[in-house]
Amino acid sequence: MSGWVIVALAAAGLVAARTAVAVVRMLRHPVVARARIVTAPQHTETDARGAVRSVQAAELVLPADRVNQIWTPEHLERLARTYWRFLSRVTLGLVRVEYTPAERFVVLLTRPFALLRFRAPEYEMDGTRGRVRWRIDRGLLVARRGRSGDGYLEIDVRRSAPSDGGEVTVHVTVEVANFYPAIASRLSRLVYANTQSRVHVVVTHGFLRSLARLDLAQSRVGRFAPTRTAARR
Repeated sequence: MSGWVIVALAAAGLVAARTAVAVVRMLRHPVVARARIVTAPQHTETDARGAVRSVQAAELVLPADRVNQIWTPEHLERLARTYWRFLSRVTLGLVRVEYTPAERFVVLLTRPFALLRFRAPEYEMDGTRGRVRWRIDRGLLVARRGRSGDGYLEIDVRRSAPSDGGEVTVHVTVEVANFYPAIASRLSRLVYANTQSRVHVVVTHGFLRSLARLDLAQSRVGRFAPTRTAARR
C-alpha cells in the first residue's frame, strides 16, 4: 500500500471520528425539530467519464410557525454558512472557508492550500423551495477535467404543507454533482470511494443531523441581512 493511500485512509478515519464526537456534543443541546436521515442506498455514483454525483438528504419535522419564521432568503444564506461552520468545527479548524466578493475558498489552514475553489453562491427561493448552489471552479481536490464550472455543491430545502397537527416537514438535500475528484484521477476510484467520498458522506450526515437544533450561523457576507452587514468573526 502506497504512502498516499495510508495517509488518505488515516485522514478519513480521523475526520469520521471527529464528526461523530461533534454530533454527539451538539445533540446534548435542546432540539427544535425531529431530524431523520433519508439518504438513498445508492447515494454516490460515478459515470463513465469519472464525474461523481453524491446526494445526502434528511427530513426535519417542526412546527409550521417556526418554519414560517425562518423561511426567508436571509435564513437560507445562514443555512449555507452553517454548512461551512460545521465543516470547520469537525476538522478542528484545519479546514475553513475564506471569502472574496466573487469566490469561496475551502482551504487547509491558509489560501495557498485551497482544497476547493467555488464561484460565488447562487440563490433561489419561493414559497415552498430554497436553493443555494456553489459552482466548482478548481482546487487541489479537483481533477483538471473538472475545472470548468460545470460541477457544483448545492443545498436544497423544500417544505410540505402543514399537517393536521400543525407540523411541517422540511426536506433538506446536499448534492455534489459533476465533480471530478483528483484522488480518483491520480490514484484510483477505489481510493477515492474509501477516503474523500466516505468522509464527505459522514460529515454531511452530521451536518444534516445538527439542523435539528436550528442553530443557524450568521452569514459572513450578509447579502440578504436586513442591514446588509456581515457578521465577521
